[in-house]
Amino acid sequence: MKLQFRHQKFQEEAVQSVVGVFTGCPNTGMRPELPDDTILEQLNHIQKENKIAPSERLEGRYNLTIEMETGVGKTYTYIKTVFELNRQYGWSKFIVIVPSIAVREGVYKSFQMMQEHFAEEYGRKLRYFIYNSYQLNEIDRFYSDNFLQVMIINSQAFNARGKDARRIYMKLDEFQSRRPIDVIASANPVVIIDEPQSVEGKQTRENLKEFCPWLTLRYSATHKPGNIFNMVYRLNAVEAYKKRLVKKIAVKGIAKAVGEVPNVYLYLESIQVREGIPAAMIEFQYYSSRGVRQKTQKAGVGFDLYANSGEHVKMEAYRDGFVVTSIHAEDNVLEFANGSKIRAGEVWGSVSQEQIQRLQIRETVLSHFEREKQLFSKGIKVLSLFFIDEVAHYRTYDEAGLPQKGMFASMFEEEYENIAKRVQNETENRDYRNYLARIPASQTHDGYFSIDRRGRVINQAAGDDKKNQISNDVSAYDLIMKDKERLLELDAEKSPVRFIFSHSALREGWDNPNVFQICTLKQSASNMRKRQEVGRGLRLCVNQQGVRMDADVLGEQVHRINVLTVIASESYDDFAKGLQRELAEEAADRNVSEWCILQPEDARQNQGISQAVPEKAESREHLQKPLCTDELDTEEWITTCIASLNGRLHTSKQRHNTGSRESRYDLLGILAEKTRITRKTVAQILRGIEPSVFEQFRENPEEFISKAANLIVEQKFWTYF
Repeated sequence: MKLQFRHQKFQEEAVQSVVGVFTGCPNTGMRPELPDDTILEQLNHIQKENKIAPSERLEGRYNLTIEMETGVGKTYTYIKTVFELNRQYGWSKFIVIVPSIAVREGVYKSFQMMQEHFAEEYGRKLRYFIYNSYQLNEIDRFYSDNFLQVMIINSQAFNARGKDARRIYMKLDEFQSRRPIDVIASANPVVIIDEPQSVEGKQTRENLKEFCPWLTLRYSATHKPGNIFNMVYRLNAVEAYKKRLVKKIAVKGIAKAVGEVPNVYLYLESIQVREGIPAAMIEFQYYSSRGVRQKTQKAGVGFDLYANSGEHVKMEAYRDGFVVTSIHAEDNVLEFANGSKIRAGEVWGSVSQEQIQRLQIRETVLSHFEREKQLFSKGIKVLSLFFIDEVAHYRTYDEAGLPQKGMFASMFEEEYENIAKRVQNETENRDYRNYLARIPASQTHDGYFSIDRRGRVINQAAGDDKKNQISNDVSAYDLIMKDKERLLELDAEKSPVRFIFSHSALREGWDNPNVFQICTLKQSASNMRKRQEVGRGLRLCVNQQGVRMDADVLGEQVHRINVLTVIASESYDDFAKGLQRELAEEAADRNVSEWCILQPEDARQNQGISQAVPEKAESREHLQKPLCTDELDTEEWITTCIASLNGRLHTSKQRHNTGSRESRYDLLGILAEKTRITRKTVAQILRGIEPSVFEQFRENPEEFISKAANLIVEQKFWTYF
């Protein structure tokens, strides 16, 4: 597969925002000869156009900050900026500084993949290379050649205490007694800092001066307050979602239930609806010939846990009133005759952290298969990513030093095999069934970790490259970091890996567009921020032709295909609150008043509709909603809602004639409450939909209300961050 790249308006805007600051400079390859007042005036003009507060002065000579949300093509944008600055002004020496080896490899791969794309646009190629203190001829060429060149260097290469890092400051005999840093600095490069919040510590900032850059460009989604110099372009989280440039996010939380019933084990996996009838997938204990076991079974109204807990001996804990009396599909709640309630994603009983993690793995595999069944025929490969707290939980070593499966690897294979069998039996797609049959559980997962000097995988602290050791212990490194195209291929033999386990090494620098599930398996608080975790899966996916499935291709369907499911090691509420807190901190840090801060909510809606039908079987994936929104009662927004309902609202036929059941519903009131818009706006939307669409309300009022609310909410709320 070869990834295809297309020009996008927002990327061009970001490029021209940088280039425009230096309008009027001659195309000589020399530094700008314009007065600082002129450059500041041009900077202010661009800032006003981009709705950014104008800078009062030039903060450094020269520094520009570009904010681009994770997953929108930051690397593409600054590579294009390099070409454009070269074309307009002749500047030819660039350095890209990254925070780690992992990021360095990802950036190098991006230059490699985009070389032909930009060659077609600009009629020339650039020379790019990774700095190596022992390949001094590369540094000499960087200084002496007039060719357009980019040197990629990780900050440890000039900022650490090791011998290799110190060589950049040494007078080397093999380099005619010159210091590499002096030769590089003589080129007076343009420096691009990728993720400056992870690069620029106090010492690094001082060391950066040694490169003698005359222009520094800083690109990140999450700049630190002290690192923002002359913000020239901003595409934040809200705008990225509104422009349909990133996936939307759904959250599955796994947590101990509040008010659980003592001594009773029960896990509510999901609530699904088929032909208007809700059913629950539950895991409970039962007596077998081998003792007490756990099993998963579909349960409808009337299901008796006690009666189904064994053939001859039954579980006494389920005796008193554990008969299902109602299943609230829209609330994701199951209720028993004794008044006990459990919500999807909750578990009762004395469960260990290890059991919770097994449930997370199961939920990830289930979500993976649901997404895979949906996208397989569209030629889109689905990947899932696990973040783990200890590498030993995935891979261990025996006394002979041979690698063995860790706890998570064993759990994964057990859960995968059970679910895969069920999926193969249920699916009607013969090609998909054959595809699954050719992939063993042991070959569909792999890990990417740091290694020690003995070649064993180890934990990696944030920002630590363990003396420049990267994961090359197995082919996983080449597949995950260097061969994204192969990883994306729907080929059971050539590319069976669909599940990736990682420690902190993939927090930055590795973004695969087809990650649809992210699961965080950890036993305690981690230094991995939620913002960074979910950022690994925000890119819009690609198909087998390498074409990005964006709004240009899919139109309004872009967020039906591009959904990232986060399987959190906490309740939905806790996850949403944590994410909200991080966003609030960022908003406060940067004084961005227009940010909408998340309001964590569950899926609870109007209690009067106890068996309303959610839009999909993924009903327990709670979508995040913001506290504030833009003005919604605009003609444009209402038109968008009407088009969405006309094109996407389809209800199932009821088994019997409902007659005038719709008269029992306050349609305007219920939809207004569910969507949190006014009755007047609801009325305007409903008046605009086609009669054949509104007729579905009479056929199936519960499902009509649920689906209409979901579609309106989708248009109203940005469900990503």
